[in-house]
Parts: sequence; structure tokens; C-alpha cells
Amino acid sequence: MKRIAVVPGSFDPVTLGHMDVIQRAAGLFDELHVLVVHNPAKTALLPITERVTLLEQSIDEAGSPGTIIVASWSVGLLVDYATDVGASVLVKGIRSQVDVAYETPMAIVNRHLAGVETIFMLPDPAHAHVSSSLVRQVSSLGGDVTPYVPAPVARFLNRS
Repeated sequence: MKRIAVVPGSFDPVTLGHMDVIQRAAGLFDELHVLVVHNPAKTALLPITERVTLLEQSIDEAGSPGTIIVASWSVGLLVDYATDVGASVLVKGIRSQVDVAYETPMAIVNRHLAGVETIFMLPDPAHAHVSSSLVRQVSSLGGDVTPYVPAPVARFLNRS
């Protein structure tokens, strides 16, 4: 039986912390879906199509292991996508106890709704302080985001 997992996120933009979690999760599963989701509670910097493109480019340049599928999802429950693709696991990157407190109730509900388990992965400590919102702020003020994002994202933000 194929082990299929989904790594959901807004990825607005994708960071090196995201890439670390994606690459390590890809080594644990036969098929990994990296899913760009619409979060109505956030105002996005990049349209979903651009986030998908930047993720695909970043994954390609990183030479990530295994089968990775990048997709987007904006309507319905995340567990609906997971069950549609045969995934039994969601992989969530967490940076702090704040993330754990936010993600835990959703993990319990997802297991209850669809039997989909959630695995929490810590990013490499070198990237644990980086968030997409921090990258957006640094970029908007003209700062160098190169240490925090994959090269395709840095190139995109520098030309914007």
C-alpha cells in the first residue's frame, strides 16, 4: 500500500523552513502532495497560481527526493482533498508552542472527520524563526530575503 501524505500551507511565499519540512517529509512517504491552500483569515501577497509556480521551481531546484505533487485547494475541507488523493496523513511544520496550540484542535477534528492523522515536524533550527509574514515584511521594506527563501522566491521578490 502506498504511503501518501499532504503538506498543506499558504506558502505566501515558501520559505527555507517550508522546504526543509517538505524535503524531509518526501523521504518518509511514497507520494507527497504539497498543497497551497487559501486562508480566508490572511491577506495574500501572491496569487495562488504564483505560489504554486514558485513551489514547483523551488522543489525542482532543491532536487527533493521522491514523488512530490504541487497542487492548490480553495474550496472545501482539507481532509476532503486528502481522502480524494488517498492520503492518510497531513504533515504540518511547527515552529513553536504557539503553532502547536493552533494546530492541535485542527488535527483532532481532521482525525475525527476523516480518519486522517496529523504529524508535526519541526524545521531545522536555522530556519525555525522564519515565517512567510516575516519574509513579506522584510521584502516590502526593501530588505534582503535571500537567507530565508529558496532562490526562485528571492529572484521573484527582487524583481517585484
